[in-house]
Amino acid sequence: MSTAAAPIRSGAVLADLLPAARHRYAVDTALVLGGAALTGIAAQIAVPVPGSPVPVTGQTFAALLIGTALGARRGFLSLALYALVGMAGMPWFAEGGSGAGSASFGYVLGMLLAATVVGGLARRGGDRSVLRTAGTMVVGSVIIYAVGVPYLALSTGMSMSAAVAAGLTPFLIGDALKAALAMGALPASWKLIGRHG
Repeated sequence: MSTAAAPIRSGAVLADLLPAARHRYAVDTALVLGGAALTGIAAQIAVPVPGSPVPVTGQTFAALLIGTALGARRGFLSLALYALVGMAGMPWFAEGGSGAGSASFGYVLGMLLAATVVGGLARRGGDRSVLRTAGTMVVGSVIIYAVGVPYLALSTGMSMSAAVAAGLTPFLIGDALKAALAMGALPASWKLIGRHG
């Protein structure tokens, strides 16, 4: 069995470059399980935000990276598994939470959608340059907030302006830093693979 890197082709995401000629199903299963576990671990990196029921976590960064690295289908499956297992009681949502009743559960749903969309953008080269990666991360973040903030308002009885103040505004600087990390890591990965592929 050859361990040579697969040639880089148009429409590929990073996970497609793993050698798996006869074992694609096993590799895809491991990637989906690993993506869900990584999101659960990243969710435990949580910093409370004064005046907000939503903490700053590594969860959104993990979800966006998983979507871009695995592609839309595997990214969706990873985040769907993460959401379903958390809803079933596994304490791996932010701050060890579980279930669908928390004020921040809308962000989990937003991450599921965002991972799918950024995975589709990555298949179109959305993670191959710094500027494209920035655009991909912005689109993913907008999707997460577009679902999470209204859910926060509905679940807590906040007005939309209060939900924006508590569930969006405090997170913008952190999201910019996460996007900057992705803007460095993803295009660099493609360049490294291109040199060795």
